Amino acid sequence: MKVKLLITSLMFLTMSVHNLFAGEIKDVEFIIDAPEFGLRNVPFSITITARNSDGSVATDFHEKLKVEGIRHQELGKLDSTARFVNGELVLSDIYIHESGTKKIRFTYEDTVNVLKIRIIPGILSLLPPIIAIVLALLFKQVLIALFSGIWLGAIFLNGYNPFIGFMRALDTFLIEALAEPSHAAIVTFSMTLGGMVGVISKAGGAQGIVEKLSRFANNRRGGQLATWAMGVLIFFDDYANTLIVGNTMRPFTDNLRISREKLSYIVDSTAAPIASVAIISSWVGFQIGLIDQSFETLNIVKDPYITFLQSIPYASYSVLAIVFVFMIGFSQRDMFSMLQAEQRSFTSGKVLRDGAQPIADSSSLDIEADSEIPLRWYNALIPIMTVIVVTIFGLYYSGLSELGDRGYGARLGEIIGAADSFDVLMWSAFIGAIVAIVLAVSQKILTLQKALDAWLSGVKAMVIAMIILVLAWAIGNICAELKTADYVIHLIKGYLSPHYLPVLTFFIAAFIGFSTGTSWATMAILVPIVIPAAIKLSAVNVIDPSTAESILLGTIGSVLSGSVFGDHCSPISDTTIMSSMASAADHIDHVRTQLPYAVLVGIIASVIGYLPSGFGITPVISIAGGVFILTLILFLFGKKMK
Repeated sequence: MKVKLLITSLMFLTMSVHNLFAGEIKDVEFIIDAPEFGLRNVPFSITITARNSDGSVATDFHEKLKVEGIRHQELGKLDSTARFVNGELVLSDIYIHESGTKKIRFTYEDTVNVLKIRIIPGILSLLPPIIAIVLALLFKQVLIALFSGIWLGAIFLNGYNPFIGFMRALDTFLIEALAEPSHAAIVTFSMTLGGMVGVISKAGGAQGIVEKLSRFANNRRGGQLATWAMGVLIFFDDYANTLIVGNTMRPFTDNLRISREKLSYIVDSTAAPIASVAIISSWVGFQIGLIDQSFETLNIVKDPYITFLQSIPYASYSVLAIVFVFMIGFSQRDMFSMLQAEQRSFTSGKVLRDGAQPIADSSSLDIEADSEIPLRWYNALIPIMTVIVVTIFGLYYSGLSELGDRGYGARLGEIIGAADSFDVLMWSAFIGAIVAIVLAVSQKILTLQKALDAWLSGVKAMVIAMIILVLAWAIGNICAELKTADYVIHLIKGYLSPHYLPVLTFFIAAFIGFSTGTSWATMAILVPIVIPAAIKLSAVNVIDPSTAESILLGTIGSVLSGSVFGDHCSPISDTTIMSSMASAADHIDHVRTQLPYAVLVGIIASVIGYLPSGFGITPVISIAGGVFILTLILFLFGKKMK
């Protein structure tokens, strides 16, 4: 929070829109912009502006204004006079070395005002996200973990009072997280898109796509590639992807002697990776919501959706994981424990090892259409294409409207960049849902009531994710108030180069994702920390703009796909369990055979992708290099079935 101190002898006190005070002294109006909260030994700034009664910039106030009670690093002594530049007095790199309430005196002629700033130890600013991570690791309860972090931060911000902190966590931080218009738009889009997924699944559209492609599954190569293609085409939701592809393709892959371990690997390693990098999916609202939150706390004017789109090529693990599944299916080569599973299945016809305990859950079939419903692929493709087309044209229309007369000669990138993506995504989700319902009802596949029930079921499926997102927004606000990113930068700026932030973020995200078993919670915990760190570290180290942009996008890509990598390696991951369940595979066998492939791709992605992105290397080169290395490894060490 910021406060502006009123220095006044004649005028009354007024509050500004930023919760800042302003006032007048004789015919000079002063606005003193300072934080009301700070960290011990972490620098902050105070800005003083002054204008004459006629609105012109005062040019001599600094000669009479005295600031006392702070030690300015540049001067190395108490300031008695202030430096004045371009109408503003900026005191930067102010350090306070004691905790408690610090008083700073502002004196102008005979008028004295005192600004009070609360100072706490910097280490406390790290505790809310750390507590959230530790509790998530220990108890596997993400909702409780995130709220605990919010509560702890609110305690620090409210005089260490746990009761006041609890109330502020609820009535301030959670409410503010929901009240932001862009946040409401993201929740609406995500839940509406979830409803559309529910309708097209219940109407048999998604299964129709699977059935259409399964005609090409007449040999082992065709079976693996058809399963891969299904995983890529059902990009709009990882849960729907996992359950539909696994359940539908299992009979085909069994007939082709493809092991259940291989089936569950293909299903798992296409579902989350494709959903995490798709331009429209149930993940998009969540991801851009986290990015937007970080931009807001830093006062950065960037469209979070456009930034997300720009970060997709930097999501090296997700991209390479999808490509590697295709390479394995096309080459029919395998390595490590997967090779043993495939040799068993190919030679003996045993798609499961002796003693395997496949898991299955009848609730996984709820997303499928009833047996009497015709499976028509276009009932899924048309709504999905509608969402994509409306999004593309909507971004163009919104950008033109925003630019006005300037839009007619603007470049396409400038037009899209000026668009309000929140509005556009809501348009596309609602229109896509309406098209899905109209298709189902007009063909008499579903009654209107059943179509609406299916839509509501899809909406309900997104509720937990939206609760996590709201909690993530709130803990992001807590981190901003506590200046967590500033403290992190203060600690590491002398030791960690921003060039290594993307690769470091990838490994941290992977560890948290592995330990918690959830990609979304990992993103919720890390994004509010790493995006400010990427931006501020680049600024502190004076990185050139193009490299700084690469560091930012690489960091975003690394936290998003790093969480997917950790999820793939984790035996407690929901999508890993669902992949075993939908494929009717032994869960431990699935984890055991997928882990070496995931680790291999993760190492290549970090060395070829995230490390170079920190030095401004284009992701096109990184992805091409990663594909080449994976191909080389597969053909040198992989073996075909005999």
